[in-house]
Amino acid sequence: MKNWNVWLGVVLVIIGIVVAAYVGIWWSLIGGIILFIEGVKADPVNSAWIAYGLVRIIFTSLITYITAVVIILPAIALITYEPLTKKKLW
Repeated sequence: MKNWNVWLGVVLVIIGIVVAAYVGIWWSLIGGIILFIEGVKADPVNSAWIAYGLVRIIFTSLITYITAVVIILPAIALITYEPLTKKKLW
């Protein structure tokens, strides 16, 4: 398989999209909403849970973007990688 780096890069891009969607939607947005609700429902209201839940909800897009960039940028670099040959060096 001559272009293994292209295939690996495509797989990493797909994994990056899936992981970013999971982290953004489930962990950050839904988890933040659940944490906020649980903080409000606690018998003595837990202000730390409320604040942390709101921070997770507010920064959902930033967390998703950073997660996607960390995985997808190396994958794109792997897809566009061309090894140096003697012709290119001279």
